[in-house]
Amino acid sequence: MSYPEPLTPEERLADAKRLLSLPRVVVICGSTRFITEMTEADLRETKAGKIVVKPGCDMKSPHELWSDPVEAEALKVRLDDLHRAKIRLADEVLVVGDYIGDSTRAEIAYARSLGMPVRFTHPEVDPDA
Repeated sequence: MSYPEPLTPEERLADAKRLLSLPRVVVICGSTRFITEMTEADLRETKAGKIVVKPGCDMKSPHELWSDPVEAEALKVRLDDLHRAKIRLADEVLVVGDYIGDSTRAEIAYARSLGMPVRFTHPEVDPDA
């Protein structure tokens, strides 16, 4: 007798989202130099009925929370981990901006490794195009 394979955590999350009738979740990725464009994308995606998650800290702007360079580096690592969790939570990725740096490139690769659709506000910067 064969037994069905247990669901992966990703499959269980997708089932839970369906059972709860949750709207699609989109995570915004990109350099925080495009924070204004990210806010505009958030408005448009929200208007379209999606739940939006995006970077919560713009470490390119001065702030007391990351004024110490040692603490800032540790925070950057934690924020990168947090953003990968946001990607796992999402149904799709929207990359904002006309520049792709190393962090964003890694996020795109991570999302695609999960089989997640990735859209671009500027499709010409897609590293896999």
